[in-house]
Amino acid sequence: MSECTHVAELPRPEPVPSDRTCPECLALGSHPVQLRMCLECGRVACCDSSPYRHATAHFEQTGHPVMRSFEPGETWRWCFVDGSIV
Repeated sequence: MSECTHVAELPRPEPVPSDRTCPECLALGSHPVQLRMCLECGRVACCDSSPYRHATAHFEQTGHPVMRSFEPGETWRWCFVDGSIV
C-alpha cells in the first residue's frame, strides 16, 4: 500500500455513509456487488464488478478521489487518481 496526496486531503473525521447500499442499483432493480464509500462525501456505491459501476461513475462525476470498501471487516482504500490501494 502506498500513501498518496489525496489521502492527506480527506476530511476528518470520515463522513457518515449516505446509505446502507447502492441506491442507483436499487432503483434499477440490480443487485450491487461489493460496496464502496466515498471518503470525501460518504456516498455509497457499487464497485466495478457490478454491472453499472456506480463508484467509478461517482468519481468521474465529482472528482472525489478516494473510496474505501464498505464491506464488513474490510478497511482498504482505493485512489482512483493514482489507480492504487492507499
